Amino acid sequence: MIEKGAVFPMFYLPPVEYFAKLKLYQAGILIEKEEHFPKQTYRNRANIYSPDGVLTLTVPVIKGSKQHTKVRDVKISYDFNWQRLHWQNLQACYRRSAYFEYYEDDLVPFYEKNFSFLFDYNEQLLQFILRSVKLNAAFTYTETFEPAYPLMTDLRHAINPKKESHFDQKPYLQVFEERKGFQKNLSIADLLFNQGPHSASYF
Repeated sequence: MIEKGAVFPMFYLPPVEYFAKLKLYQAGILIEKEEHFPKQTYRNRANIYSPDGVLTLTVPVIKGSKQHTKVRDVKISYDFNWQRLHWQNLQACYRRSAYFEYYEDDLVPFYEKNFSFLFDYNEQLLQFILRSVKLNAAFTYTETFEPAYPLMTDLRHAINPKKESHFDQKPYLQVFEERKGFQKNLSIADLLFNQGPHSASYF
């Protein structure tokens, strides 16, 4: 067990706060992969800034049996072309941003290739983002589910779309802020497309 580190969930295009916490605990990061998949969390959804305000992108998952499914075993559903929808929304929301084209070619494969498992998909996206924001974070992964980590900071339920975020975030220029003002703690995609390489010094 890593002492004085933190336990993190694996999210889809996580909020900016997630990366601020990763930097804070970058010497001791434990990623949870044995928990039962909780619904309606950032594990399969991300918030971006659309012309109408905050837009939620959700990765659909295959409905399991009545028994709980471990997060590492949750499979992505392709009953409809959600990848095309997500990519169209990302293009529509960020084509005018300063750095969308800078990352476009690297991101396209995540919306063309099929990934079987949500955890693997999120993990590969996370590795791409960490490289993009130049954040060195060494992970280990849980091997069993532990309800509590007395010697670590447990962030598995701390960052949640249903909870108001108290993350003290510095504003940055957003594409549609003249309409709805600065929207805090959106997906890292929002920061990346608007700040580009400067994202590295943001946290």
